[in-house]
Amino acid sequence: MRPSPLHRLLRPFALVLAFAGTAQAQSLQELYEAARAYDATYLSAVALADSAQHRLAQARGQRLPTVALAAGAVYNDFNPPAGATPSNPNGDRRTVTTTNVNVNGRQPVFNRTLSATIDQAERQFEASKVELEAAEQDLIIRVSQAYFDVLAAQDALATAKGSKTAITEQLASAKRNFEVGTATITDTREAQARFDLSTAQELAAENDLLTKRILLDRLVGRPNVAPAGLVVPVRLPPVAPSDVEVWVRGADDLQPAVRRARLGLDVAQLESEKARAGHLPTVDITASLGPQYQSGNGATFPGGATNASIGVQLSLPLFAGFQVQNRLKETLVLEDRARFDLEAARRAVAQATRQAFYGTQSLEAQVQALEAAEASSKLALEATQLGYRVGVRVNLDVLNAQSQLFQTQRDLAGARYQVLMSGLRLRQAAGQLSAADVAALNQLLAR
Repeated sequence: MRPSPLHRLLRPFALVLAFAGTAQAQSLQELYEAARAYDATYLSAVALADSAQHRLAQARGQRLPTVALAAGAVYNDFNPPAGATPSNPNGDRRTVTTTNVNVNGRQPVFNRTLSATIDQAERQFEASKVELEAAEQDLIIRVSQAYFDVLAAQDALATAKGSKTAITEQLASAKRNFEVGTATITDTREAQARFDLSTAQELAAENDLLTKRILLDRLVGRPNVAPAGLVVPVRLPPVAPSDVEVWVRGADDLQPAVRRARLGLDVAQLESEKARAGHLPTVDITASLGPQYQSGNGATFPGGATNASIGVQLSLPLFAGFQVQNRLKETLVLEDRARFDLEAARRAVAQATRQAFYGTQSLEAQVQALEAAEASSKLALEATQLGYRVGVRVNLDVLNAQSQLFQTQRDLAGARYQVLMSGLRLRQAAGQLSAADVAALNQLLAR
């Protein structure tokens, strides 16, 4: 069957899309894994999270015994005034050299400040894991956005090329009709103006695609990345669950910003507990072992002796210039601040989740409207071309119909990518975004 004029018109557009989707295409999953191993921002967050476990180990180490080696030497020279004394009946000059080497140990038994400090370190370690989770979600968004920006730029370039091809055919037709006297010079000039404009639009689309490709290449650390396009026909997954309040309730438990603020409140409460512990005693077990040597004519025990001791040390603060009381007042105020920060985070997350949910729904409705507009624009262009051939429509009508169809197709492709990105941002706002969502989105792409 002979192809219709509209099919011939859209053939360049389809060929460009097919070439862009099959030339060494790389999936979103593949590029995301590459970015996880290359992106400096994400790797910085990984390194920071790794360091947190060592900070926690340092804090916990304060519960363990401490052992230190101490050594010293003291030289005493006692030269009494002339004459004997009861302790030195002969009035002799006495010299004593004392040398000791001790191993000292200390084991905390009761120290509420130390316990609260360790509890704070554990909360901060949990906060570091939350920060890493947020960094990974941010990486998913950045890679996906760059990925779909390239696809949208490819579609825009394909649209520009297809539009230019259609206008070229219309320009040739206008010139032929003018030569045979069935059309005016106005038709030719209108087609020429549209052709010049389409050339400028094609150049702009090429530059935009190049810019988007450079950004994606830099993000994943690979040159000449070619993202795989969406499977045709495109079927976008709906938002599930369809109740916004389910998303909001889930965000209150899962969103990293809320979890960070909740851990921040825990740390502030433990800081108040540390301040209260300023009134409490501390108990430590202490021990010391080591030899001591004396030499000289004043030595009480010539040679060496061994000193060994073990005991319990109690320290009870009595008065510190009201520092403990004022420190407690300060921490209680900071605890209130952390509580308000948590409430502010919860409200902000709930608002962002609702906005993302309704924005996704709106974009889904726009895609449906643009799909209907694309079908209508195709029928309108076919009717306009037929009217032009029979003489009831002019060249400008055909150009306008072509322009409307290609613009609708470009907007439709962009809206589909926006729906997919909006779905990811909704999951990020609710704290549910993970690598599994990348894998699910990858199923929509051509292989």
